[in-house]
Amino acid sequence: MSFLVFLLIGLAAGVLSGLFGIGGGVVIVPALAALARMPFPNATGTSLAALLLPVGALGAWEYWKRGQVAVGPAGLVALGLLAGAWIGARVAGGVPPATHQRLFAVLLAAMAVRLWISAGR
Repeated sequence: MSFLVFLLIGLAAGVLSGLFGIGGGVVIVPALAALARMPFPNATGTSLAALLLPVGALGAWEYWKRGQVAVGPAGLVALGLLAGAWIGARVAGGVPPATHQRLFAVLLAAMAVRLWISAGR
């Protein structure tokens, strides 16, 4: 998969993490599964590896032992997270709390629909 796709997944997850305090399970895993066409366990392991220290270290280790971590993409996603979290946090400062909450609800609903549709593929 393209260097840019993995970096953009990390950037998007970083922005959303800064905005809403989310990342791995809500953004990175579905994005890796849908955009990078990774099997779901690999997407989960790769997401944990990207969030490695300190959040996913033990979980990523277990996935890595089963060969379900793409190390290169995990590093690129982590680079995107670094920049994206800062951008998202800056943007969040200018969003009214009610709008912020509504945007988060829309994001969760959209991700749920996308995950539901792609589950049968």
